[in-house]
Amino acid sequence: MKLYGIPNCSTVKKARAWLEERGIEYDFHDYKKAGVPTKTLKEIMKVVGWEALLNRSGPTWRKLPDETKAAVTNATSALKVMQDNPSVIKRPIIDRDGQYQVGFSEDNYAAFFGE
Repeated sequence: MKLYGIPNCSTVKKARAWLEERGIEYDFHDYKKAGVPTKTLKEIMKVVGWEALLNRSGPTWRKLPDETKAAVTNATSALKVMQDNPSVIKRPIIDRDGQYQVGFSEDNYAAFFGE
């Protein structure tokens, strides 16, 4: 299982703590430093949709030029913005054998992990 995120993000910290409290092992991928491979982003988008991956409420999105934001109208344009600005990707993302969980809430994680 892989957890994608940014280590200093408070939501990622909550997700990591939740997993660690339950002894659930994962590999952590810092997508601010390492990016997210295009193939991986496309796979996740196929399952959850590009809209679910784009964090339009964060400071990185708000700082983007209006033209850039207005140009995000489909998966292709969203992918380009996410690759250029990894902080606009919602976090965390869990990839467990091709099943994905985007964002964190205790209820969603409990359901995802069968608690």
